[in-house]
Amino acid sequence: MNQIEEWMNSRIGLNFRSGLGRMQQAVKLLGEPHEAVPMIHVTGTNGKGSTIAFMRQLFQQHGLKVGTFTSPHIVSMHDRICINGQPISDQDLIRLGQSIQAMESQLLETHDQLSYFEIITLLAFLYFHEQKVDLALIEVGIGGLLDTTNVITGEVAVITSVGLDHQETLGGRLEAIATQKAGIFKAGKPAVIGPLAKEVEQVCTEKAQAIGCSLARYREDFQLVKGVFQDAHHRFDSLKIGLKGAYQEENAAVALEAFLLFMEQRGLAVDENSVREALQATSWPGRLENFGQGVYLDGAHNPHAIHRLVEYARTFSDKRVKILFGALKRKDYQGMLEIFSRDLPEADLTVTTFAYGEVVQEADGLDYPYVADFRDYLQDFYSRQAGQEVLFVTGSLYFISEVRAYLLEQGKNPL
Repeated sequence: MNQIEEWMNSRIGLNFRSGLGRMQQAVKLLGEPHEAVPMIHVTGTNGKGSTIAFMRQLFQQHGLKVGTFTSPHIVSMHDRICINGQPISDQDLIRLGQSIQAMESQLLETHDQLSYFEIITLLAFLYFHEQKVDLALIEVGIGGLLDTTNVITGEVAVITSVGLDHQETLGGRLEAIATQKAGIFKAGKPAVIGPLAKEVEQVCTEKAQAIGCSLARYREDFQLVKGVFQDAHHRFDSLKIGLKGAYQEENAAVALEAFLLFMEQRGLAVDENSVREALQATSWPGRLENFGQGVYLDGAHNPHAIHRLVEYARTFSDKRVKILFGALKRKDYQGMLEIFSRDLPEADLTVTTFAYGEVVQEADGLDYPYVADFRDYLQDFYSRQAGQEVLFVTGSLYFISEVRAYLLEQGKNPL
């Protein structure tokens, strides 16, 4: 680990919710790098990463140089900042990180020190500006309105979904969470929303109307059903989606609509064959990722995502379904486990632990089978797998990251 990563890691846990003043001053001191790059701003309870993956592939397939800023990482922190899918190098991270360190000494004259997420967001802005990307796809950290990334003005704003998550920060009601997420809408810039509950869509509609933001709504203004995408100006037939899960059609539709709006803004041509190839080629680590022999990794880390995983698991009606679950204590892990018990009662559900902060453990008194080491469980599953079982490893994305690293070490590769 280099000195810059150690410096950044020392700031983990600083969760400032005191407005954007510090971040606004930081980008000003750095020369406003975020204003030099066209950006698409993406928020949502679930589906952000998959939607960005679809968009990245669509833009790349049309010859554009695409920066992506996503979180959390699955393999290395470098994965959060990519250009055309290639992570930022150590050399670039250290060099740009040093410039942020130097800037912070001036920032501290008027503001508190930067948090981990603020530093890595600034790294992304500097890197994308320096590398002259054609556009950057920026994922919100938490919420939207008060999120570190909301110093940008997205050429298109995207809300993939809205469910109950991060209630301690965003509020306990869907309308409150929707207000935070719609905070990324910008006057005069279009916004795209995925399939939302009626009360959530109403919040988004009112926000868009208040600031003069055109709003494209899933189902009403565009949709992708059974391989056919259609909006007011486009129709694409026989589309195939590279990511597993029926709900990925919704994410692909949102991504495609945002892509089309951006291309229209820039007067850039859209090639139907390239659209088709891009959607089919899209992949995203840790999202129903097939590691062979019936093992799937899926970072379903809140109740909304668990419901979607259950939908997919039910398609394996000819197999015995097993669930290996690891979660952080700060999440609604009881609620997630109850969904599995209620909606997938035939599944064998096992809880495990992993090496990240405050995680759910046997001592928490859960009424479910428990294994202390997920590696032992996986070794046993692979050793006796005869094609009659399917295993979904799920819960925290940090858990998925550890499992994925272990499987790769064992010579297991995603299909």
